[in-house]
Amino acid sequence: MEFFCYHRDRPGSTPLRTEMVEEHWSYMDRFAATMIARGPTFTSDETLTGSVHILDLPDASAARAFAFEEPGYQAGAYRDVLLRRWHNELGRTMWDFDGRPDADRYLVLGFTEPTTDPIELPRGDELIAAGPLLSDDATVVLGAAVLLEAASEHAARQALSPGRYVWVEVHRWEFGGRPA
Repeated sequence: MEFFCYHRDRPGSTPLRTEMVEEHWSYMDRFAATMIARGPTFTSDETLTGSVHILDLPDASAARAFAFEEPGYQAGAYRDVLLRRWHNELGRTMWDFDGRPDADRYLVLGFTEPTTDPIELPRGDELIAAGPLLSDDATVVLGAAVLLEAASEHAARQALSPGRYVWVEVHRWEFGGRPA
């Protein structure tokens, strides 16, 4: 089962996150084989705002354990966690993506009214990962999560049909993991 997890930083938690970076990476190393995508979100001045992890886990219980046993969460670095079933529409990981190393990348979250109707997701070479945000039993669509390269925040926002979503968030994002 695939899950989308977004830990949103508590304001002022950047020093704590920086202090805990090795604990975070060591924890994530345990899940490396299950990762579809990962990485931090931040503001235009490089302030951390959150941490995205999309992964394939055995069940919802394992996903909750992943999200809430994360060292930064345990230490109080995050104000909340968005954890949803997800479906990998592209069928690949971020490491399979052949993008430009210097490109701007974004996380786009679109939230819909709950529906059982499928949602249309963007298509294109700029997509890194894309999939619907789903209910726990994966029968109800609650929105979409897309990682992509785009020329601007405005262009990234346009990846999701504006009339389809009741709320759209755009966050600067970059590939995560241990530096090589």
